[in-house]
Amino acid sequence: MTGGNRNDVTQLLPLIDGLEPVRGKVGRPRKRAERLLADRGYDFDKYGRELRARGVKPQIARRETEHGSGLGKQRWVVERSFAWLHNFRRLRTRYERLAELHLAFLELGCAVVCLRMLASP
Repeated sequence: MTGGNRNDVTQLLPLIDGLEPVRGKVGRPRKRAERLLADRGYDFDKYGRELRARGVKPQIARRETEHGSGLGKQRWVVERSFAWLHNFRRLRTRYERLAELHLAFLELGCAVVCLRMLASP
């Protein structure tokens, strides 16, 4: 977690490096995700090269192009999930000083969202 005054793109590579192995398929777990979906704010050649060097395929919308790249259909799932988490007041604005407390509330919010999804018809 970083302060709110930090640009998101500066935290992209530490986030990718900090991911744990991806499980699910039979065999040795992947060290990194296969691809990264991002909006136009992440469209810098430097980060694209760094992601490819790490074995991650960047799918980033290009700056100064028409909308309609098709990435919005996949990114919408993430944005919708953020909106569900923002229904919890403690997650909309961070009040806790300790990162561990904020992370605990985030995990609790994710559990509630999953429970609601499982309970809905």
